[in-house]
Amino acid sequence: MSEKRETATFGAGCFWSPEAEFRQLPGVVDAEVGYAGGSTEDPTYRQVCSGRTGHAEVVRVHYDPDRVSYGELLDRFWAMHDPTQRNRQGPDIGTQYRSAIFTHSAEQEEAAKASKEALERSGRLSRPVVTEIEPAGEFWRAEEYHQRYLEKNGLASCRI
Repeated sequence: MSEKRETATFGAGCFWSPEAEFRQLPGVVDAEVGYAGGSTEDPTYRQVCSGRTGHAEVVRVHYDPDRVSYGELLDRFWAMHDPTQRNRQGPDIGTQYRSAIFTHSAEQEEAAKASKEALERSGRLSRPVVTEIEPAGEFWRAEEYHQRYLEKNGLASCRI
């Protein structure tokens, strides 16, 4: 029996830790880091880091919806970063580190908006959620040395 496979894309600051965190979630088949939401075709890491391409560092998650729901991915996304910080996560500053959900369907968009509203109403955060929700456009895979970066370098996290 072949597994089902759907795609979700999230921006939660530096893409190394979110990639590693999503990979640990049962039902995630694969994850890759890259760039989304910008205007430059096939951008390089250096170009994205300049802040002039409009891209966010993102993780594209491939998952089996029979084993993990999109809602569970959203829950993990909210927990792995501070969605109240605009264009910043920890020491990383710039639009490329923005909190963003790039949706691949009307159902994902609806779920993302509902999840964001529920988080805002929960009272768990002292500031408004600034996470952007927009349709997924072109995904540009990051250079190979960024893929599984923490795993390749024996690091647990890049969060400070």
